[in-house]
Amino acid sequence: MQLLIFEFGETNEMTEMVEKLLDELDSVRERLLVAIDELPDEALLAPNTIGNWSVADLLVQQTAWESELVTGLKQVSEGQKPARLLAALANREEYGRLRYEENQGRDLDRIFDDLPQVRMQVEEWLEEFTEKQLSQKGLYPWLSGQSLAQLIARVTYEQELRTLPLVEAVVRKWQAPPDDLMISLTPKIGEDEATDSAN
Repeated sequence: MQLLIFEFGETNEMTEMVEKLLDELDSVRERLLVAIDELPDEALLAPNTIGNWSVADLLVQQTAWESELVTGLKQVSEGQKPARLLAALANREEYGRLRYEENQGRDLDRIFDDLPQVRMQVEEWLEEFTEKQLSQKGLYPWLSGQSLAQLIARVTYEQELRTLPLVEAVVRKWQAPPDDLMISLTPKIGEDEATDSAN
């Protein structure tokens, strides 16, 4: 009977850890999607809006990282070291540059198809790991004292959180010119002059 209780408790803990990760994944992704929902296609594709990248490039990067994570989680589940994922994390800039070059000219429809599909795969893989596998630091020597959950967070929602202010800045800039244009074209001076000449 005690064994059954222990197993039940372990299942509940696993569910809590997975739910915590899922909540963070969903919350941050929703904020990102709400932000970019206000941008027309030309704004999403406009180059040099976030450094040298477009907003679409940023979305492709996020998908590439999460795709790499899916491969890495599969390897971990098979008892292997996720060498390519770890190499990418060790040199994020180079990994980003290579993915940028590979994905130039990718169609927006494909970008928006890939983004949720890869995220769904990440979420499915979370359920393949126990509470201990996800949360225990030092369990995997190649993680240098981090837990698997911390690695997952780093590659997914924490990365999105870092880029979210940049995307929101693009949204503000994109919305600002029409407002400025409307203000600058308002004929207030002409009305004042008309009033002065009438007096």
